[in-house]
Amino acid sequence: MRRPYILAIAAAIVLFVVISALLARVFSANSAEQSAITTLVKAEARGDTNAVIAAIAGCRSTPACARRAGDVAAALRHPGAVSIIQLQPSTSFSIAGTSGTARVAWNVGGSLPIVQCVKVRRTGNAISGLRVELLEISPRIKSDTACPARF
Repeated sequence: MRRPYILAIAAAIVLFVVISALLARVFSANSAEQSAITTLVKAEARGDTNAVIAAIAGCRSTPACARRAGDVAAALRHPGAVSIIQLQPSTSFSIAGTSGTARVAWNVGGSLPIVQCVKVRRTGNAISGLRVELLEISPRIKSDTACPARF
């Protein structure tokens, strides 16, 4: 009589652990996106064109992307420590691959806030793991402006 209860409890515990592990993978994609974007804006603040190009998937092989990366890095170069003021991720929750646009506001040293948009692609799923790629970075936009559809 007790055996079915014990089996049910054991099955519930295993199910809880599996669901928790899958959710941890999904939430880690948000952290990976934040980390990738932070690395990108730090490279921009240093004026490091090569690091900006390396942070954007396929940028090195696309002349227009490499040119834009150089222009953005030169325009945003500023000494000091980078602070992320606000980061709106490309998606708040996704168990599978998706694409979207993140909006990041940051400053460096005593600068005014710098706002940019980043196209982000997440590939994979909760079971095999999610991978984050940055696809494109916008030039600086006005602080009160939403991300444009194309940049």
